[in-house]
Order: sequence, then C-alpha cells, then structure tokens
Amino acid sequence: MKPLVLASIEDASGNRCVDIIRLSDGQFAYRECRRDPEDGHGWRYLSEAPPTPFDTEAAARKAAVQDVGWMDE
Repeated sequence: MKPLVLASIEDASGNRCVDIIRLSDGQFAYRECRRDPEDGHGWRYLSEAPPTPFDTEAAARKAAVQDVGWMDE
C-alpha cells in the first residue's frame, strides 16, 4: 500500500500546502509543499527527507501546526 493523502491544507496565497498522509505502515505524517505559479511542475515537497511518523492523524496535524509557521495564522 502506498502513502495516501488524507488532506491538503493550503495557505492564503495558494502557493504552500501541508499534506496529511497515511503511510504504508498505517502511521501518519505530514509533508509541506510549495508551488511556483510560473513553474508548470505543480507541487514539490520542501524536503526530500522521509517524514516523521505519528501514531494518529491528530498527532500529525498537531505537529504540522506547531512546525509550519503559516498554519497557526
């Protein structure tokens, strides 16, 4: 089973988002992404490092809000 995006939360500009994902092992994580309007490639992860796993979706969301500055606005 490959990772499944459960939610994509965009910032006000529409150029950043956080994906909440269920990992193939059943744990959860988040990944921050960006896109550049002039670049036709779409969304790109800000980091290629493997995401930190969490036991619950709620824990992944809470970590994202704490770690990604624009999410608490």
